[in-house]
Amino acid sequence: MAKHTPTRADQLRRTLEEEIFSGDLKPGDRLDEQSLAQRFGVSRTPVREALRQLSASGLIEVRPRQGAVVATITLPRLIEMFEVMAELEGMCARLAARRMTDVERRHLASLTETAEPLAERQDLESYYGNNRLFHDAIYAGSHNRVLEEMTRSLHHRTAPYRRHQLNRPGRVHESLAEHKAVVAAVVAGDADAAAKAMHRHVNVQGDVFADFLSTLPTGYIMA
Repeated sequence: MAKHTPTRADQLRRTLEEEIFSGDLKPGDRLDEQSLAQRFGVSRTPVREALRQLSASGLIEVRPRQGAVVATITLPRLIEMFEVMAELEGMCARLAARRMTDVERRHLASLTETAEPLAERQDLESYYGNNRLFHDAIYAGSHNRVLEEMTRSLHHRTAPYRRHQLNRPGRVHESLAEHKAVVAAVVAGDADAAAKAMHRHVNVQGDVFADFLSTLPTGYIMA
């Protein structure tokens, strides 16, 4: 499996994400290109790209006469994004169970095998990379271009929150078990079971959602 090498912009985006989720960067804080370039010892080009990525995911917003600032997300908005994401990914899994080729099914299964040692040693960065490939395989396996494009678009907006969830104790092993349930259903060609397993995997609700919210800094989420 080819390993994705993060660009400088990717690294900057990840660092700024961590600072937002840790509370070091608070809602309303301004992110100045020149200041960030000086801080990280880079040109403004990777900084501009990192800010573009953060804006696309909704973690920052660009305001008139202020430039880029850390966004404040509302609780209803966050819930709505995960609800829609769960439905879209469930549909992808349903179609994948019906339409994936044997080669695609073997590739999907191999990704969970590769993820096992990553989960065991708590290599969160590598596990998330594997997780991205897993979901990409499900989207592509739906063989529905419109659905794939819509799902990828929303996945990009929820990605920072999904990545952050992995920091919760025990979440990586839960995630892997959920992946295995999806794979088992897809390989068996059980469309209903695949959709339900993926929906459970993506939809953050109940105690799990409360645990997730508890990891976010005070003031980050508005009711």
